[in-house]
Amino acid sequence: MRELLRTTDLVRLSWLTALLADQEIEAFILDGHTSILEGSAGAIPRRLLVADPDYDAARRILANAGEIESRAPDLDSLLDGRVTLRQPENGYRAAIDPVLLAAATPAVAGDVLDVGAGVGAAALCYSVRVPGARVTGLELQPEMAGLATENAARNDLADRVRVLEGDLLRPPEAIVLSSFDHVMANPPYMPPDRGGPPPDPSKATAMVEGEADLAAWIEFCLSRVRPKGSVTLVHRADRLDELLALFRERAGGIVVIPLWPGGGRPAKRVIVRARRDVRAPLQLTAGLTLHGEDGQYTEEALAVLRDGEALVV
Repeated sequence: MRELLRTTDLVRLSWLTALLADQEIEAFILDGHTSILEGSAGAIPRRLLVADPDYDAARRILANAGEIESRAPDLDSLLDGRVTLRQPENGYRAAIDPVLLAAATPAVAGDVLDVGAGVGAAALCYSVRVPGARVTGLELQPEMAGLATENAARNDLADRVRVLEGDLLRPPEAIVLSSFDHVMANPPYMPPDRGGPPPDPSKATAMVEGEADLAAWIEFCLSRVRPKGSVTLVHRADRLDELLALFRERAGGIVVIPLWPGGGRPAKRVIVRARRDVRAPLQLTAGLTLHGEDGQYTEEALAVLRDGEALVV
């Protein structure tokens, strides 16, 4: 366990814990019992801690929220260092969702499209796991697309990973003229009418639907995948009904993988995979439990997040 900060402000602690939980990071508060026993509930600072593997991501989340000081920008790593990324110092930064997305996409030594590629996290993780794959990314934000191209070169994957700047509503000709064995996507999680957007424009673009809503994302993904190929998305569990309804008419063989935070809590994220022009029945899997009772990642989660294994369904 590693400490993030200390504070006597219980309201702030509650908010920070919820902020981290929204990104599937479990936080722990220590020293509360000591304060009560000594009769000084507001005098002794509580410590906010997270599991060691979550520390860097938790720091970024709190820094972006203005709760702790940002560190100098450096390289982040995924898959136990097999993938290194430069990410923007502020705004949206990749955590575990793109790693899980890449792990749930079928391994194929063919052509894969990553829609909403960001800085290339999912594309690079997939390419490391599937050496024969060729991955094309589509990213709306020029800065993120540029970082993704830089990251592909940094990881010696520029010959197999390319990221194009463009809008899925008006995609580049290179994508319009292509089709893919599989498509993966990490769409914005929030509809525009649910809560206020983050103040950072880049983060808002990544997290809140814009001109392209969820229906447009799924329509685009299905239009680019070859018959019998799959579309894999990671999304919020409370929008699973929308995902299934949007896939129903054009895809089947749907597989739903809940991502359980642990501790008996409900899933906040799901991975959904569907195959175009297939009529097989839906399969609800046991899913993946991310954390054990001690707050550490489970062995099953580490096999995916650290060792680069496929997310088996």
